[in-house]
Amino acid sequence: MPFPKTRLRRLRRSPILRELVRETRLDPGDLILPLFVEEGLEGRAAIAAMPGVQRLSVAEVVQEAGAARALGIPAVLLFGIPAEKDEEGSGAWDDEGAVQLATRAIKRAHPDLLVVTDLCLCEYTSHGHCGLLSDDGQVDNDATLELLARAAVSQARAGADIIAPSDMMDGRVGHLRSALDDEGFGGLPIMAYSAKFASAFYGPFREAADSAPAFGDRRGYQMDPANGDEALREVLLDVQEGADLLVVKPALAYLDVVARAKEATHLPVAAYNVSGEYAMVKAAAAAGHIDERAVVLEALTSIRRAGADIIITYHAKDAARWLQEM
Repeated sequence: MPFPKTRLRRLRRSPILRELVRETRLDPGDLILPLFVEEGLEGRAAIAAMPGVQRLSVAEVVQEAGAARALGIPAVLLFGIPAEKDEEGSGAWDDEGAVQLATRAIKRAHPDLLVVTDLCLCEYTSHGHCGLLSDDGQVDNDATLELLARAAVSQARAGADIIAPSDMMDGRVGHLRSALDDEGFGGLPIMAYSAKFASAFYGPFREAADSAPAFGDRRGYQMDPANGDEALREVLLDVQEGADLLVVKPALAYLDVVARAKEATHLPVAAYNVSGEYAMVKAAAAAGHIDERAVVLEALTSIRRAGADIIITYHAKDAARWLQEM
């Protein structure tokens, strides 16, 4: 009905009324905390580009995982940093590698916490690319699939609850599904980074994970930021190959892709609030330009409003504390 009988401000008159009619809710149970575990490290090592985030030893990653669980965060996402790298990235399928050791240790200490293991070769290869290189210096898609399968099976044997391939090789979800099934892990979910863009927002992560390419870039396999329709094709292909959950990465600059993926698939969709997004908020807050708590909660709520069921974010612990205080 027209004004003055229709007054939308009536439902904004008080905090309790706004809470009653709130359409989108954010909860610690929606969050996944990414963690970096470094082989051979003792204690913690600060990451200059990501204030408040550190590389962790296995013992420290267990402690950090426990702190996350105590805040109501249901899952952590592990990234491994090996002591040595080679052209194949063989550390990714080392049963005594950083991720595998951390997974076993976390599951022993916190059996009710979900451990999600990122699956990619970029942290493990001497050249920093996400797969095996062919003679012309390009990533060999099909040869890389077998290496990813070895790593996935190794992570599964270590006790991972969810395998999360982030490499963006064509056909990898189906290949991993077959490999896991053949090894007796038919019940293990795959959370596919289905729409991972070749984004400028990844810079701080590459410092954190020591994964910057030694030459070139990743635009030959990660997605063009301009392409939304192609992102949906990627999503649907991963669904056809057996993905159980989907990831859109980054989050804030790609909320349209999050919304389209959710609408098209009705699968659980995760959005990765990436390192550059995190670092910008931290820098602006440190300079006094923004209210960090208000901006973080607004940003995470916007990701949920776009359709994400899960948010992978370095803000997870802070956000969980703030939400408990509300």
